[in-house]
Amino acid sequence: MRTKLTKKIINKSKKITPLIFKTYICLIEASIGCILFRHFYVKINAKQKDIMQNGELSCAFYVSSILNMFQLIDRGHVTVDSTVSDLLKFGWKKTKKLRKGSIIVWEPIDFGKTGVHKHIGFYIGNSKAISNDSKKGFPAKHSWNFNGERKVEMILWNSKLGK
Repeated sequence: MRTKLTKKIINKSKKITPLIFKTYICLIEASIGCILFRHFYVKINAKQKDIMQNGELSCAFYVSSILNMFQLIDRGHVTVDSTVSDLLKFGWKKTKKLRKGSIIVWEPIDFGKTGVHKHIGFYIGNSKAISNDSKKGFPAKHSWNFNGERKVEMILWNSKLGK
């Protein structure tokens, strides 16, 4: 039920403009610790399998899901390569400049039992990034280059984010 005060505020509003970039960054930061991206099931030879392995391999699923919410890519993905391919089709450009909101793709490393994998996440400023933590199975904040332990392979930026 709207009060008279609420009606006055609504009627006085001339124009409401969504702040997409601010909302995008806020959602990324709020995703820390979220287990929403931990599972993605497929059927292989009539058997169900969680290809995210309880969050161990969820980085692309996490990043692409957030980007898809903001219509910054076409759909969600389960691999880094398919995510990057969609990013490039959707107007994301390779850059050398880290900007808040950029996508970072890190070099492949060997995870042993699950093989060699690239990694993808978001740069959030102040030398920090948020990406899925393969050990914890959910997004976590860390240094943009994992304290110098992982080389950045690619930085991507979309002009739709402004700045």
